[in-house]
Amino acid sequence: MFRRLTEPDSRQVTVTIEGRTHRVPAGQSIASAMLAAGLYRTRTSAVSASPRAPYCMMGACYECLVVIDGEPNQQACLTPLRESMVIECQDWDGAPLEPGA
Repeated sequence: MFRRLTEPDSRQVTVTIEGRTHRVPAGQSIASAMLAAGLYRTRTSAVSASPRAPYCMMGACYECLVVIDGEPNQQACLTPLRESMVIECQDWDGAPLEPGA
């Protein structure tokens, strides 16, 4: 049986995930909020454009990269939710990757 390691924060925040507004407990990770909302894809692969999803949930695999408030390459599993965040899946559009990205 799975259980939370800590009790969720009783405060709620409003965030936008893929264009839809969600009220979620403050302090949980973006990845857990996305999974709870039924969004299993966080990005697409730059090589094959195949969908990718959170895997390790501890920051080691980089499968959960998302765009947060317009900033790409953010790890959803390590980033706690805060009020008014705008979160989008990071889809590879075929453009060359920027140096340092």
